[in-house]
Amino acid sequence: MRVLVTGANGFIGTALCKHLIARDFSVHGLVRAHVPDEVGVVYHSGSLEDSELLSECLVDVDCIVHLAGRAHLIREKGGGVAAFRAVNCDATLNLARIAQEAGVSRFVFISSIGVNGAQTDTKAFDESSEPEPHADYAVSKFEAEQGLRSLLIGSGTELVIIRPPLVYGLNAPGNFARLLKLVASGLPLPFGGVTNSRSIISIENLVSFIALCIDHPAAAGQLFLVADGKDISTSEMVVALAHGMGKKPLMLPVPDALLKFGAQLLGKESLYTQLYRSLQVEPSKGRKLLGWEPKEATLESLEKVGRLYAAQR
Repeated sequence: MRVLVTGANGFIGTALCKHLIARDFSVHGLVRAHVPDEVGVVYHSGSLEDSELLSECLVDVDCIVHLAGRAHLIREKGGGVAAFRAVNCDATLNLARIAQEAGVSRFVFISSIGVNGAQTDTKAFDESSEPEPHADYAVSKFEAEQGLRSLLIGSGTELVIIRPPLVYGLNAPGNFARLLKLVASGLPLPFGGVTNSRSIISIENLVSFIALCIDHPAAAGQLFLVADGKDISTSEMVVALAHGMGKKPLMLPVPDALLKFGAQLLGKESLYTQLYRSLQVEPSKGRKLLGWEPKEATLESLEKVGRLYAAQR
């Protein structure tokens, strides 16, 4: 079975390509510029806006896993939601149209739990939860989901949508990378007494779920919210990472009102929400419908990441 992975040189894309090669898939990867040196992957270099290139990439492809997108925005002219929309929505729909024309059987779209919202209060998000995207990135992902449903449902190209929460691993970008660096520094951290509850997923668990969605008959036409299955607090995450590094973390209890005020003062409300508020996912649909089970337990996986991070420093 031939699979095209877009964003094949990213954090998730790199891990997914390795996972698929080990399972004897024929793997093609689309990257914007830098072509990795990964044995077993046929790489194509170019833009998602290049329709001619996409048509060439999709010859004899059975399934697309669409990971490529814009997650962060550098200050530039024409920023805001429009910049996210151009890549995460418009380019995605262009790819889907060409996939239809090429006779691709399945389109697996990696969206974001941000489509559901930034936090949960009492009830975990599940597939029936009403979408409430707030950040521009999440809005663009939701618009892409809506466009893909309109375009592909009822066509010859089956659609699968996956909304993962925070994906963690050794080379994870963004806030998880910054958290690793902070824990390794040994500096006091303001997470003492934090009792939030957050769903996360290891890179190994996520790629195993994506691989299952590539060819499982029951995945067709479905939306999945996926997670490790064990929700943890930010303080528990820090402790697990520190243990893996052979460190004992020093965590200071800081009043929540002070943390929130500081975040508002610095324009870091989103970071405050991610670190101190809860975001829970109910992932049972994928387990029941597809028979998927996480390969790694959360705390053990976090400790492993801590060990690997310490070993490479």
